Amino acid sequence: MVVLIPAHNEQDRIADAIEGMWAQTRRPDLVVVVADNCTDATADIAYEHGADVFHTQDNAHKKAGGLNQAITWVLPHLADRDLILVQDADTILNPWFVETAIGTFNRKVGAVGGVFYGEEGGGLLGLLQRMEFHRYAWEIDRTGGKASVLTGTGTMFRARVLREVRAARRSGELGGGRDYYSLASLTEDDEITKAVKTLGYRTMSPAGCSVTTEVMTSLPKLWHQRLRWQRGALENLRDYGWTRVTARYFFQQFMMGFGALSFGIYLAFMALTLSTYGWPGLSPFWTSIGAIFVVEKVVSVRRAGPRAVLVALLMVPEMLYDLFQHAVYFTSLWGLLRRSEEKWIAT
Repeated sequence: MVVLIPAHNEQDRIADAIEGMWAQTRRPDLVVVVADNCTDATADIAYEHGADVFHTQDNAHKKAGGLNQAITWVLPHLADRDLILVQDADTILNPWFVETAIGTFNRKVGAVGGVFYGEEGGGLLGLLQRMEFHRYAWEIDRTGGKASVLTGTGTMFRARVLREVRAARRSGELGGGRDYYSLASLTEDDEITKAVKTLGYRTMSPAGCSVTTEVMTSLPKLWHQRLRWQRGALENLRDYGWTRVTARYFFQQFMMGFGALSFGIYLAFMALTLSTYGWPGLSPFWTSIGAIFVVEKVVSVRRAGPRAVLVALLMVPEMLYDLFQHAVYFTSLWGLLRRSEEKWIAT
C-alpha cells in the first residue's frame, strides 16, 4: 500500500499528516509526499518524518496534475490488487482508517473514501462547519456507508481501478484528459467519483474511515472553497450529462436549488407580513412543524458536542449559514450559465 500526500507549501501541517499514517493499525509500505512547486520546508520536514518525496515537474494543473505525475511514477511498480491512498496534507486519518478501508473492498467496490470531520477552532464559523460535517457523516451512515463523493481528505483506490480510469479516458469513454485525475475539473475528487461509478464500481465511506481536516477560519476563505466545490460539481454534471450514475446527482442539485429558492421566498413572505400586519401570533400547527424541524437539527449534531446542540437550538446562526450556502449555489449556477471562468484559489 502506497500513500500519496499532495502538498503545496504545507510545512506547518505535513508532519502531522505523515505521523498519522505511521500510527495506522495497518502501516503503509510507503508514504510519498507529492511536493508541488513548494517554496518552503515541506520536503525537508517530510524527509525528517520518514516519508519519501516526489517533486512535480513543470506542473501547472494544481493538485490533479501533481497526483497524475506521482501516480504515473508509482503505478508501474504495483500489482492490480495493490492499493493507493490519496490524502490531503491538511488532514489526519484516524488510526484504523487503513484497516477499515481494506476490509471494505470487494469485487464491486472500486474505492473507499473517508468521512470527514472538522478540526477545533475557527470560532462560530468553524463550529458551523463542524456541524455541517457531522450532518453529512450522519447521512452517509444512514445510507449504509455509500459515498456520494470520494473526498480528497482521504480515499483509497485499487491500482486496477486507476488503470481502468486512465484507459477509459484514453478510449473516449470518459472525458477529462488522458490521465487518472481530470485536469478539466475544479473538483477532481467529485469527478473521479463519477468516473469510478461510471465504470461500474461502488464507492464507500464506512464510519471507521473518519478523518479530521481543517475548517475555513474566515468568510472569504469559506466563500472561495465552497464556490469551487459547487461550481465544480455543476460543471462535472454538465460534462457527464444525464446517465444512470449522474441522475441522482442531478436530482440532488435540483433539490438544493428548490430548497434555497423556497427558503428565500419564505423569508421574503415573513418580512412582508410582519411589516404589513405585525406579529400574527403563534399557530399550533406551524409551531409543531417548527418544533419537529428544530428536533431534527439538534439530533443530527448531538455528537458534535453541547455547543453544537446550543447553536442548533438557537436556529438563527444556522439560518444565516444556510443563506450563505444558498448564495454560493446561485452564484455558481449563474457563473455556469454565463460560462464565466472560475479560477482555482488556494484556501
